[in-house]
Amino acid sequence: MAEDYYSTLGVNRTASQDEIAKAYRRLARKFHPDLNPDDEKAKRQFQQVQVAYDTLSDAEKRKLYDQYGEGYEAYRNGPFGAGQGGPAGFDFRDAFENSEGFQFFDFFKGARPGSDPSGESPRSRSRSRRSSSSPQSGSRYSEDAQSQVGDIAAEIAVPLRIMIEGGEVQFKLNRGDGRTEELSVKIPADVPPGKKIRLRGLGQPTRSGQKGDLFLTIQMQPHHAVKINGNNIELKLPITLSEAIYGAKIDVPALRGDVTIRIPSMCDSGKRLRVKGQGIKGQDGLRGDLIIEPLIQLPEQIPESLESVIKQFEQGYEKTLRDGIRW
Repeated sequence: MAEDYYSTLGVNRTASQDEIAKAYRRLARKFHPDLNPDDEKAKRQFQQVQVAYDTLSDAEKRKLYDQYGEGYEAYRNGPFGAGQGGPAGFDFRDAFENSEGFQFFDFFKGARPGSDPSGESPRSRSRSRRSSSSPQSGSRYSEDAQSQVGDIAAEIAVPLRIMIEGGEVQFKLNRGDGRTEELSVKIPADVPPGKKIRLRGLGQPTRSGQKGDLFLTIQMQPHHAVKINGNNIELKLPITLSEAIYGAKIDVPALRGDVTIRIPSMCDSGKRLRVKGQGIKGQDGLRGDLIIEPLIQLPEQIPESLESVIKQFEQGYEKTLRDGIRW
């Protein structure tokens, strides 16, 4: 019996494209071979999920599947089938979007001159080696109306400074046949997360002999203290106990070098300070803000001689701090 693609993804037959994509991301996180290197069952399940998403994320394929059911497989894989491409062009790394613990940015280090996002091919150097990653070679990139069989998709992690100022980033593309290709791409200034850059002629060969295109989705390289929220840049700023009590002037990184901010006296952890116009440029051309969250950080060791002073310090609290946390 042919597999029910809707059941494979755990969605209803009336599911929207957004629901299908969310289901795919959830299952990719669970079953991807890179996260289950010794689990053959997980590998097979991921392949089933990938094939299901390939069909249901493509409007034409989904229509045929809904119409023919089991017959769709024969139509798709037969010598005159419409779907001669490989799995859909949804890079599995999208499944880890906004997941700070997954250090996938090790694949994207350094910077080297390369092509312009207008579509000119970057300089490349190919070399053969084995890799456990599974790119979507020969895939159909379903999110771009101009895509065709041979287009492939990948995600590239870019440091925040380059996303704002522009620059060149080197990355490695796994072609899926044991080869990785070192490429470099020029990132324009003020690129928001999720922006797609098209590199012409760097996809997989088609039956006509021409090559498809490579679509790179820009994401911010994970940083332990910085994240992007809409058009705002949020920074967790460590401060000392003395700075929190008496206030301080502190230099923090911003768009055009450091800016000096003032920590108010008696500043609690979690207080949010705003520097206007130091965020990401939005579609309206206006920049968001830099939101700074001071976090009081204690020293690794406190001298025993200060124990009595700290006990006296606690007498300054007028009420029990944790009275308001009960429910």
